[in-house]
Amino acid sequence: MSDRHVTTDDSWAPDACTLPTRDRPLRLAEFDQFFRDAVQGVDRLSAQHLRLRLAGAGQVEETARDLTARESSCCSFFAFDISPDSLTLDVRVPAAHVDVLDALAERATSVRSQK
Repeated sequence: MSDRHVTTDDSWAPDACTLPTRDRPLRLAEFDQFFRDAVQGVDRLSAQHLRLRLAGAGQVEETARDLTARESSCCSFFAFDISPDSLTLDVRVPAAHVDVLDALAERATSVRSQK
């Protein structure tokens, strides 16, 4: 992910991720679709905190809740908070996983720019 273009590999997935390797490309594709369809903006509030501004369309909140719940079950270091009032998705990680948040922010920005 360091070359600033979107790839389909999971080389940035941390060892702490328990999602089976064979399922990672599918999850990555789901996140890419979410970034393309639902994310209007990406704001880095701190090294450990990323905010995604979401589109106000129909099932965006439901999709975000489903995707983040499944991601939390295999990567428990993520803390996701969805605010339906402001339609934002806050993503927080402990200091040991800032590099993963960096990769997520870079991917969201890269995928959005390919619209």
